[in-house]
Amino acid sequence: MTLSADDLLKQIQQRQFQPVYFLQGEEPYYIDLIADRLEQTVLPEHDRGFNQVVLYGKDVDVATILGQAKRFPMMAERSVVIVKEAQAIADLEAEKSWPFLEAYLKNPLTSTVLVFCYKHKTLDARKKLGKLLGGDKKEPAPAGTVLMTSKKVYDNHIPAFIAGYVRSRQQSIGGQATAMLAEYIGTDLGRLTNEIDKLLLNVLPGHSIDEDLVQRMVGISKEYNIFELQKALIQRDVLKANRILTYFEANPKANPLIPNLTLLFGFFTKLLVLHQRGNPSDADFKKLGIMNSFAQKDYSLAMRVYDFGRTRAIIHLIRRADLQSKGVESGSMTDGEILRELVFLILHPVPLSAIVG
Repeated sequence: MTLSADDLLKQIQQRQFQPVYFLQGEEPYYIDLIADRLEQTVLPEHDRGFNQVVLYGKDVDVATILGQAKRFPMMAERSVVIVKEAQAIADLEAEKSWPFLEAYLKNPLTSTVLVFCYKHKTLDARKKLGKLLGGDKKEPAPAGTVLMTSKKVYDNHIPAFIAGYVRSRQQSIGGQATAMLAEYIGTDLGRLTNEIDKLLLNVLPGHSIDEDLVQRMVGISKEYNIFELQKALIQRDVLKANRILTYFEANPKANPLIPNLTLLFGFFTKLLVLHQRGNPSDADFKKLGIMNSFAQKDYSLAMRVYDFGRTRAIIHLIRRADLQSKGVESGSMTDGEILRELVFLILHPVPLSAIVG
């Protein structure tokens, strides 16, 4: 059967275990979350020593995995076999392994919970193993086998993920704090949840997570950060922008160029989409992950400051800066100088067409 991560977590909480789990996909967060939950839930701690084993794909072959899976538990109801980094199993899709894999998947040992953690990609649904697991959706996987595909989370879904994760911890978070986390950390769910957990440990009783706490705990300078630089660009505040750039140049390790370019590129790309909407509605903002009213006001102001043509030219400038950061036509420019030139070209009414072509 094919299940979502949420459905799987509910089943595990209800202690409804299946003999085989194949967890695959580009987003490792849910794969790790489900594998860890099974590791901590199926067996009580005192039974794990003899009946729970963790294997790593690069160190084992299919025969070794199935040998472990076919062992009966010792003085326990079940045994657990977790194969981490299963994408590194050399013979997982080899022709010689197929008869043994097929035989086990069609008739697994019901006292074993076998978990494959196949990260950063998915099985080819056209090949035998992919088809057997139900990857092509034409026929279901064998009874007792669960396939879960963990897809990459898009930028515009990150604010909802943050709010849901915080809510699951019986806590709340402000809209501006959510936007800062989404913009600063992006779609790395593992890092994102780690940062939220850190925030939850430091939030005062009866308070929600706000932007001040995010700035303090996530390591974002209150006055000199990419969000303040973005505001300076929106407000065309040249003095403030130059102060922030000077701070960035003095603290390059805390303010690396590539993440800053990524955030600026994301902002102006969304701005371009909003321009294409003409008169964007609240629903248009939310589709782009611009959830709170403060952020919407910033984008509305930016639309008046930078028209469609200039926004498009700025996106070209950011791409040019990215190439310069990789050594293309940058000469001896430092990262700080690349960003300073970019900001100058954004803020000053120079003929951008002469630069971007």
